[in-house]
Amino acid sequence: MLDFKELEAFVWAVKLGSFRKAAVRLHLTQPSVSERISRLEATVGELLLERSARPVQPTMRGREFFLHAERMLSQRDEAMKLFDSEEDYSAPLRLGTIETIAHSWFPEFMRQLTERYPRLTIELTVDYSPALNERLMGNELDILLAMNGYLPPKQIEYEALSPYEMGMFVSPQHTGMLNESDEAWCKKLPFISFGKLARPYEELVQYLAEQGVTSPRIHSVSTLMTIVRMTMEGLGIGALPVATVLDEWRRGELFRLALPVPLPAMNYDVIWRHANHPRFCRGVGRLAQKTACAYAQERRVEMTNALFPGHWVQPSALVTNPNATPPLI
Repeated sequence: MLDFKELEAFVWAVKLGSFRKAAVRLHLTQPSVSERISRLEATVGELLLERSARPVQPTMRGREFFLHAERMLSQRDEAMKLFDSEEDYSAPLRLGTIETIAHSWFPEFMRQLTERYPRLTIELTVDYSPALNERLMGNELDILLAMNGYLPPKQIEYEALSPYEMGMFVSPQHTGMLNESDEAWCKKLPFISFGKLARPYEELVQYLAEQGVTSPRIHSVSTLMTIVRMTMEGLGIGALPVATVLDEWRRGELFRLALPVPLPAMNYDVIWRHANHPRFCRGVGRLAQKTACAYAQERRVEMTNALFPGHWVQPSALVTNPNATPPLI
């Protein structure tokens, strides 16, 4: 089997015409260079150098082999550059994300990611966090933007992303009913949430139980945009990430319920396996952190602006103080 160290000794001996000069170039002793070339000749079964010539000259077969040896060393050096700079990463990146992120800061993240890694191509999968985590462990995905906690901590690395504030929203057509009837908000209207396999569904059930709402009716929906649409059409109370429905809230197409106890935030991470390209994955993770943080800050500033026209409704069954004002975002 060919050895790169033997190939280097041969190539530099030919280029410099001397075992001594090749030894200096490779930081070796002259006998070491001679030994490596002898092992190479034993491997190929022919003499490659005319040792009696000054400077040292390749044999006819040696001249032919020199071209291949030089090419192999060049290809080796090119391959090793992949580990010197993650900016040169060019293989397809199999990226998984949940829909909430896909409909918020992900486009800006993609823009910055492809600017930083111009040779990169993306294979994107949008799914629930449990399904994405399973595919990561099956080596079907490289990096996730999803909820953590489904995989053994010793097998993964992760970086936390900015959390999403959650809120309950209704169609304007229901605001009068919610204000007038103590039981309307939980008796007449069902809730609309993510699918039962998603953690936000479990957290909604737990939240409602803590607020004294037992056996709630909850429509489980697989896509965020469908939850938004169903809520706008008056089909129920949507439990939604606030930042993703900011435009609908601003335009008065959705009203937000003023809850005395906020819904739990949705927390996400950038996740990758230990076995993956560590520097590259960490670089992607920190870019995702930066993008998510900028998005959250921008939405927070907008929602706390005194001129923000978002409409609130206070279901009397949820308000312990009838004079309470909508909570600050």
